[in-house]
Amino acid sequence: MKDYAEIFKALSDEGRLKILKFISGCERCACEVQEQLDLTQPTISHHMKILTQAGIVNCEKKGRWMHYSVNKEKMLEVSEFIQSVVVCSDDTIINNFKECD
Repeated sequence: MKDYAEIFKALSDEGRLKILKFISGCERCACEVQEQLDLTQPTISHHMKILTQAGIVNCEKKGRWMHYSVNKEKMLEVSEFIQSVVVCSDDTIINNFKECD
């Protein structure tokens, strides 16, 4: 559960969500993130540090630039966790309705 708390904390910032959305299709260079999202290099570094520490973004240095991509396996795991919460909630709601009858 602690891993999920760290992931959701990382996702709780609008700037990080924009970055995640931008890099979701393919690997992106930090310079592309900077240009597309109009962020400073220190801001990008700060956000990427949080996203990589949470395990939801991969980074690799190529030349003088860092390249970032979404950790699809980790995001799938998070998606499955959310789905399990939704299913559990649905079952709880159904059981509560049955108890009321």
